[in-house]
Amino acid sequence: MPRIVILGGGPGGYEAALVGAELGAFVTLIDSDGVGGACVLTDCVPSKALIATSAAMTELAVAPSLGVRLRDGGHVLPEAGWDAGALPGPGLPPGIGVDIERVHARVRGLAAAQSRDIETRLEKEAVRVVHARGRLVGPHAVEVDSGEAFFGDIILIATGASPRVLPNIEPDGERILTWRHIYDLRELPEHLIVVGSGVTGAEFASAYQALGANVTLVSSRDRVLPGEDPDAAKVLEEVFQRRGVTVLSRARAEAARRVGDSVEVDLADGRTITGSHVLMAVGSVPRTSGIGLAEVGVRRAPSGHIEVDRMSRTAVPGVYAAGDCTGVLPLASVAAMQGRIAMWHALGEAVTPLRLGTVSSNIFTEPEIATVGISQKMIESGEVAAQTTILPLARNPRAKMQGITDGFVKLFCRPGSGSILGGVVVAPQASEMIFPVSLAVANGLTVDQVAHTFTIYPSVSGSLTEAARIAMPRDLFASF
Repeated sequence: MPRIVILGGGPGGYEAALVGAELGAFVTLIDSDGVGGACVLTDCVPSKALIATSAAMTELAVAPSLGVRLRDGGHVLPEAGWDAGALPGPGLPPGIGVDIERVHARVRGLAAAQSRDIETRLEKEAVRVVHARGRLVGPHAVEVDSGEAFFGDIILIATGASPRVLPNIEPDGERILTWRHIYDLRELPEHLIVVGSGVTGAEFASAYQALGANVTLVSSRDRVLPGEDPDAAKVLEEVFQRRGVTVLSRARAEAARRVGDSVEVDLADGRTITGSHVLMAVGSVPRTSGIGLAEVGVRRAPSGHIEVDRMSRTAVPGVYAAGDCTGVLPLASVAAMQGRIAMWHALGEAVTPLRLGTVSSNIFTEPEIATVGISQKMIESGEVAAQTTILPLARNPRAKMQGITDGFVKLFCRPGSGSILGGVVVAPQASEMIFPVSLAVANGLTVDQVAHTFTIYPSVSGSLTEAARIAMPRDLFASF
């Protein structure tokens, strides 16, 4: 029976453990932070649970435009501050708001429950779970802090990443925060300064504004979400501005400090902004130091990430790596697939190398932004020849019924054949709507095939088939 030792219990680690056990290996998983890793305990699961509450507040904000009125003792409450474009804030009717301590307690409880569920599943599959900190002491051995060593024919490293900290902005867990501190707050920040306008910064800015906090977003680039689809980023920035989020573009934070019950953030241009809390959302750094990689010959990039190929192999035979410690793509779905691929390859199963071109991703702002396949940037640079079709959601009948005014569906297709190469969806629950586009990209479907597929009427997903009909080559459209 082959022996496998996995260092790290996040998605890359625990999914690999399940595959290894299923294929008959004796698997030991060593983890120091809790099964599920940062993804389950402090990052993805908690943040999306928090966002679920903010989404409920967003729906409340739109409710009056749909004819919903709140009553108190038989009297209709005023609608001050409520309209289709506004979100909860100082203008909410009396009694409407969030109990942030209760929200955060729910978030922590959900994360802990998910961790327990995963560990129970691992134990059911006969995976040995060791709660300890480990490091490589050889290409086939991991030693934990107690001195006990575990030997494996195969080693998988899945140690994840930690929030990046700027030199002059040292988190204290009370007023100066990373996203791993935010769930310990007992009060809603009065004025939250978010440093960083990438995915994490945009998500927290969107969520806390919806929960009722004043939010200032500090962006070092020209726009919010500089690495994402420009049309999608434009929609989100317009929504932010309409809902009262202050976006400081081309502004770089250089230092932050506590001043009593406030924080001051110094910007590179000489300005100082003041808030009640500051949240650092400036990326992550891989957790690859001090775990014996150099000693056994595992190569790392200058960024500290472990170098792997599409089979998750490192430079050392028998040693694999998966997840955020590799820097391939910081998504839980990618980490899990890297871990599975590593086990399938190591145990001699037929396996396809990792295909990043078919990976779908989502930004959980309001509205959400989901993408898959090629990007607008690749088309504009000439890297890929493709035609773009964009359809605003405002013309969709179901969107009108639900009060949805922002968002669109965009499809990229190959000229001539009409093969769908990618797409973007900006909408509430875009994370659910992107799946048909992902199927089309992964299986080489054409706009003709999608256009001939029935969708429910009325449905927001009907915009996908409508966009496909618009994108159909003229000679194919005649047969529709």
